[in-house]
Amino acid sequence: MKGGMQGMLKQVQKLQDEMQKVQSKLGDLTVSEEAGGGMIKATANGNKELVSVVIDPQVINKDEKEILEDLVVAAVNKALHSANKLAEEEMSKVTKGMLPPGFNIPGF
Repeated sequence: MKGGMQGMLKQVQKLQDEMQKVQSKLGDLTVSEEAGGGMIKATANGNKELVSVVIDPQVINKDEKEILEDLVVAAVNKALHSANKLAEEEMSKVTKGMLPPGFNIPGF
């Protein structure tokens, strides 16, 4: 039984090491999403941080400020949702077969 426990501890350590590598890599991976037919583009990284927002100059109209703000929020939310999905996919590559189905790692 002792060898089994030692082997399991080695597997856990390997999993932790792989997860740290993926977490480091996530900051370099980005996803972009658009709103308003491409008038607003938001980019987020795998760490779920907003990296950039690009606004088409044609939509900048002080009389339609609220519409622009809504489009920015929509694009950012879509980008953050995609970043979350990206992080989950990258982590699942590491944990595939090592964790039971439905087991979620907090923060991912």
